[in-house]
Amino acid sequence: MGRLFGTDGVRGVANTELTAETAMAIGRAAAMVLIDSEKPRPKVIIGKDTRQSCNMLEAAMAAGLCSVGADVTLLGVVPTPAVAYLVKKYRADAGVMISASHNPCEYNGIKIFNGEGYKLSDELEGEIESIVLDGSRTPPAPVGGGVGRIYQCGTAVDDYVRYLVSAADVSLSGMKIGIDCANGSASATARKLFTSLGAECVIINDQPDGVNINAECGSTHIEKLAELVKKKKLSAGVAFDGDADRCLAVDEKGNLVDGDKIIAALALDMKNKGELKKGAAVVTVMSNLGLFRFFEENGIDAVTTKVGDRYVLEEMLNGGYVIGGEQSGHIILKNHATTGDGQLTAVKLLCLCREQGRKLSAIGDMMERYPQVIINVKADAEQKEKYNADRELAAVIDKAGKSLGRDGRILVRASGTEPLIRVMVEGRDFDNINRLAVSVADEIRSAINRAGEDA
Repeated sequence: MGRLFGTDGVRGVANTELTAETAMAIGRAAAMVLIDSEKPRPKVIIGKDTRQSCNMLEAAMAAGLCSVGADVTLLGVVPTPAVAYLVKKYRADAGVMISASHNPCEYNGIKIFNGEGYKLSDELEGEIESIVLDGSRTPPAPVGGGVGRIYQCGTAVDDYVRYLVSAADVSLSGMKIGIDCANGSASATARKLFTSLGAECVIINDQPDGVNINAECGSTHIEKLAELVKKKKLSAGVAFDGDADRCLAVDEKGNLVDGDKIIAALALDMKNKGELKKGAAVVTVMSNLGLFRFFEENGIDAVTTKVGDRYVLEEMLNGGYVIGGEQSGHIILKNHATTGDGQLTAVKLLCLCREQGRKLSAIGDMMERYPQVIINVKADAEQKEKYNADRELAAVIDKAGKSLGRDGRILVRASGTEPLIRVMVEGRDFDNINRLAVSVADEIRSAINRAGEDA
C-alpha cells in the first residue's frame, strides 16, 4: 500500500480505496499521535460534506478515535474552513473533515487539522502513516470509562456564519448575487451568510442528495452560474466547490473572475491600504502569467511555490505573508483564516466592489489573463514515475518552453491528488500554445504507454 496522505489529506474512491476500515485505523492512529503530543484525553471535532459515503466514514473515524480514548464532537455538514475555524473556537485538540473537495461523489477524503486550525505537519502525518501501514505502534484499547464519547454539535453552522459576517468590511445591501453551492457544504451556510450581509440572493445547486455534489455545478462548472447572472441581470455570481474552500466568481457580464484575478484585486487593495505585509503575495507555479505581469506593474512581489494549498500556506507562515492562493480559487487570507475559505473570499471580493463603488467586471479586468491551455493525460502512479524519470521527455518540454520566449511558458506536472499528468501552456498566441500543448501531451502519452508495454 502506498502513502496515505497526499498534498491535501487522504483521498480515494470511497469503500474501495478509502474504506471504513482505513478510516477507523486513521482515527486510532491520529488519536495515538494526539495523546502522545497533547493530553491523555483529546477532544476531536468532525465535519463532513454532503457525499453519501460521508456518514459511513464519519462513523468509522469517530469509532477509531473513541476506541483509543478520544472524545468526538460531530459538527454535521459544514465547509472545510469551518472545521479549521471551530477547532480553535471549541478548544479541540484536532479537527477532521470528511470530504473530497471538488472531486465527484464516488471519491471521499480525510483532512486533519491541529488545535490551531492548521493542517497536520508532514511529520505528524508520517507518524500516522507508520502506525496504519507499518504497525510501528499498537493502539491502546481502554475499557470502561476510558473509551471516548461521541457528542452532537448543533451550533457549528451559526458560529461559523457569525465569524464570516464579522469579517465583512461593508454591507452588501442592494447587491443581487448569484450563488452556486455545488450541492455541497455551502448548501448549509451560503444563504444564511449572504442574506445576513444584506445581499439579495439567487441560489442554485443547494439541494444535495448524496450523489449530486460537484455534478455539472459549482466552481468546476462555472458556465451555469454565468448564464444565471446574465439572465437575471445580477450584480455578480460566486461559485464554491464541494467543501467550500474554493471560490470562483463571474462578473455582471458573465465573464469568469478566477483565483488569479481575485488574488490580484485583493492584494492590490491590501497594498493600497498598507496591509500587504512585505509587499508580496504567495502564488503557485500554475498561476497565470498575467498575474505575474500585474504584480510587476503594481510593485507587488510574487513568491512562488509548487502546486498545493499546503505549500502556499507553508510559505506564508515561513515568510510572514498575509495573502496567497491558487488559480482554482483556493485563497488564504491569513489575517482571517488558517486555510483557504471560499465564502470568506467571496465576502471580501464583493465587499471590495461595494467599497470602491465599482462593478466586478472593472475589478476583474485590472489583470490581463493570458490564454492558457491545460491538457490532462491519464497516468497511474507507475506511469507518473516513468514520466518523472524520462530525460528525453524533459528535453522535449524544455525545448517547447524556450520556443515561447518571455511572453509564454509551459508547465508539466503530475497531479498529487488525481491520476493525471497536467500539461499547461500559456502565451499571447492561442493557436501556438494550443498546438504546443497537444504536441507535448501526445509525446507524454506515447512515452508512458510505451514504457508500460516495455515492462
